[in-house]
Amino acid sequence: MKIGILGTGNIGKTLVMKLSAAGHDVKVANSRGPDTIEGDILAHGAQAVTSSEAMKDVDVVILSTPLSAITKIAPLFASVPANTVVIDTSNYYPKRDGEIADIEAGQTESEWVAGQLGRPIAKAWNAITSASFAQKGVPAGTAGRIAIPVAADGERERDVAMKLVDETGLDAVYSGPLSESWRQQPGAPVYCTDLTRDELPDALAATERARLPKRRDLAIEAIMERVGDSTTNPDSDYAVRLTRALFM
Repeated sequence: MKIGILGTGNIGKTLVMKLSAAGHDVKVANSRGPDTIEGDILAHGAQAVTSSEAMKDVDVVILSTPLSAITKIAPLFASVPANTVVIDTSNYYPKRDGEIADIEAGQTESEWVAGQLGRPIAKAWNAITSASFAQKGVPAGTAGRIAIPVAADGERERDVAMKLVDETGLDAVYSGPLSESWRQQPGAPVYCTDLTRDELPDALAATERARLPKRRDLAIEAIMERVGDSTTNPDSDYAVRLTRALFM
């Protein structure tokens, strides 16, 4: 497939490398321009381009940016064909993104993104730490393979997202429509806890929506106390121990 990826943060970089290594034709862009994209993530043939170029003549667009960037990206979709699948990896952190009234009032992150873009999306790769994503992907059928949830309203968005998740070394579990995607938001038992395909459904079912914001904010405070700021990611082992203790 032809895939455009917007964002070269920790999740975005791994997406570029894994999907291009899997044989896809990948274009990648960030907000600073193609000259700022590090060469190592292009090792498997991905191309560094501008944001508008990343969205031209592609089958899939993957958004791997902070949630606060979505409103700036939205106008770029005016020229993107309706049959292009859009997958969003973002999460809502009010201290980073600023408070978003609709989400605070109960709209799911995914529904808010779909509304901003004016088109259907799938939600994937949001519920795994960047370290686990980069280091723990394994071939399908491997015992203990990490699974992540995929939410979508449409079958095509769901099927494409789940196929690509598998190709990045993870099992994909359909978590339901976007209206139910709060079950994979920060603070949920499936969020960054490295569960398997067999474990994920029970964790999705056990999610208590009202408790998510407090759990999310507790995790951020603990991480900031450990690493000193909100932009440095802790190692995978610590992050998973923390999220399992707080979210499960």
